[in-house]
Amino acid sequence: MNAERIDRVNKEDMFEYLDNLRESGVTNMFGAGQYLVNTFGLRTNEAQEVLLDWMVTFEDRHKEVTG
Repeated sequence: MNAERIDRVNKEDMFEYLDNLRESGVTNMFGAGQYLVNTFGLRTNEAQEVLLDWMVTFEDRHKEVTG
């Protein structure tokens, strides 16, 4: 799977998976790349890219809506 194949839908699924993994407390999220490799069939470098993107965008994706 290359960057072109990690499309938005797949990335959203991976982000949801990472959110659930984080909530479970099973692993430190810095080690979560291997979970992406095992679950989604990514190469290690691809998993690290997805994980980094998840980390960088985490706060924006989880802002509470206040009104």
